[in-house]
Amino acid sequence: MSHLIAPSLLAADFLHLADSIEMINKSQADWLHIDIMDGRFVPNISFGQVLMPFIKKASEKPLDVHLMIEEPSKYIEEFVELGAEVLTVHIEAERHLHRTIQRIKAHGIKAGVALNPHTSVDLLDDILEDIDMVCLMSVNPGYGGQKFIYQTVPKVKKLRAKCIERNLNVHIEIDGGVGAQNAEALLQAGADVLVAGSSVFKAEDPIKMVERLKEIKSSFI
Repeated sequence: MSHLIAPSLLAADFLHLADSIEMINKSQADWLHIDIMDGRFVPNISFGQVLMPFIKKASEKPLDVHLMIEEPSKYIEEFVELGAEVLTVHIEAERHLHRTIQRIKAHGIKAGVALNPHTSVDLLDDILEDIDMVCLMSVNPGYGGQKFIYQTVPKVKKLRAKCIERNLNVHIEIDGGVGAQNAEALLQAGADVLVAGSSVFKAEDPIKMVERLKEIKSSFI
């Protein structure tokens, strides 16, 4: 099975979002990654409910919606209605994680759990069977263009080993600082979804960069 590429719209030119989304439509990207930030869970504010219908209308790719917000359980149904096909909440922000995951999956979409760089994958032991994806933050969340945290690589290996041991088909998504320089190491460690922001949207040829990321081979995949 080939890995997935999910360009992050946070790195696009906000003056030309429609053009950026159309470029992704023409590319080999699998998903479009949307970061929802509230200025509370992370020190930044990004896309919200007002913009989501326009993104959904323009995008031909499934929307991979990442809720970097406090109290995400309050907004599950709203973001499902707005077009999320993958919906991820942070373990650090959710008090009743199992209940929230069940609510997401009840709508027939993929449910993900995100972990900040300092959060151990061991905290997923009691929820791993119930989720479709783990999003490992490889930068501190809140801003695009940050430097990749290389401790993420052994973290991926540990998480993939847990999934193999339990015979679970769980996506491992990496979000932050992902590009051609580290994609192969991440895929070999066990990741199978790469969120690429600046490395795609700031590339001289973004479509070619997506193609390059898709062509990288991995011993795991």
